[in-house]
Amino acid sequence: MNTFGTIFVLKKQKAKGEKYPIYLRITVNGRRSEISIKRFINEENWNLSRGMAKGKSDEVRILNTFLEQIRRNIVDCYQELKTLKQAFSCEDVKNAFLGIKTESHTLMELFDYHNNEMSNLLEWGTLKNYFTTKKYFQSYLKVKHKKTDIHLSLLRYGFLIGFVNFMNETKPINPHQPFSHNTIMKHIERFKKIMNLAFQNEWIHKDPFKRFKLSFIKKEIEHLSEKELKKIENKKFKIERLECIKDLFVFSCYTGLSYIDVHNLKDENIVIGIDGRKWISTYRKKTDKPVLVPILPQAMNIIDKYKGHQAALINDKLLPSYTNQRLNSYLKEIADVCRIKKNLTFHMARHTFATTVTLSNGIPIETVSKLLGHSNIKTTQIYARVIESKISSDMDVLYEKFNEKPVKKNKLRSS
Repeated sequence: MNTFGTIFVLKKQKAKGEKYPIYLRITVNGRRSEISIKRFINEENWNLSRGMAKGKSDEVRILNTFLEQIRRNIVDCYQELKTLKQAFSCEDVKNAFLGIKTESHTLMELFDYHNNEMSNLLEWGTLKNYFTTKKYFQSYLKVKHKKTDIHLSLLRYGFLIGFVNFMNETKPINPHQPFSHNTIMKHIERFKKIMNLAFQNEWIHKDPFKRFKLSFIKKEIEHLSEKELKKIENKKFKIERLECIKDLFVFSCYTGLSYIDVHNLKDENIVIGIDGRKWISTYRKKTDKPVLVPILPQAMNIIDKYKGHQAALINDKLLPSYTNQRLNSYLKEIADVCRIKKNLTFHMARHTFATTVTLSNGIPIETVSKLLGHSNIKTTQIYARVIESKISSDMDVLYEKFNEKPVKKNKLRSS
């Protein structure tokens, strides 16, 4: 139910000499909007409590009649919006009075608009996350607000706080991916992006969630140890599908390429480097940055193994390809067989390259950043925190040096 009120007020900060401009203040559901009526008056001639001019002169009577006519027009605009049985704000009442046509957009309409506009700009792996976020907001509206949609003009800061509480008590759509604090923050991050789109399109006058600060908990990057990597690498599977997926995973562990970049590789991506060895020359799909990676023997063995493979030839690819979803599903099966307790995903191969294969073997972080195709070395620095074993082994040399006992020398006695 809407609450509505009007009152005329003076704007002292916009005074012209000793006279102040009169503004009509509209209040709907506690929110205010003001309209200048292009009239000025001295403060002593103004009745503050009644919001009108005081006195009995013809000038005062004409002004108050004018004010009352404006008030009636504003009330008529409010009543007209109310009969439409749609949500509206004080700005909508103001625009109706001023004759400004406004479109009332809803949250679900905004999600659909974003997803349609971005369908050719975002990868499906990214875009599908917005569809998931939309589903959670639909569920939130249904459970907590008993609605299927809500007008953008009605969104307030508390709406987002309520969503956080809802997500903390609801069950995930995918039971295999339980909610974490960071998962909830990612949904809100997407929501804030589409609200910014609404602001840019002038569907809302201001972003009610601008003050909401995202807070992500830093987690250790999970990767395979050298022992775990060798366990997978040396495992032979009789089922061709599992053997192939194992090889794709190991290939990524020794090149640092993401799923989509491995998937897109072709024969022409293999080039001869300045050292006379074979390198992979490609572009990261995510950032469109060029990447040049030397092909280590383990990766070269896999390329040779699948040269002329039917699954690769059919798709004109360097290696056979599977969907990321299927890869990750089969990798869990591979982890079980190899008795690896970690949540094995294809992206973990990239983490393993950064930590176990490169940084732990003394490759400078600046070089690793280039190999990974990172835009900023700060992105690479997250891996530097997970190589304590390398730091420990390096320090052993220093400990031995400082713990070395000095050789005792016999002093010569003078005769």
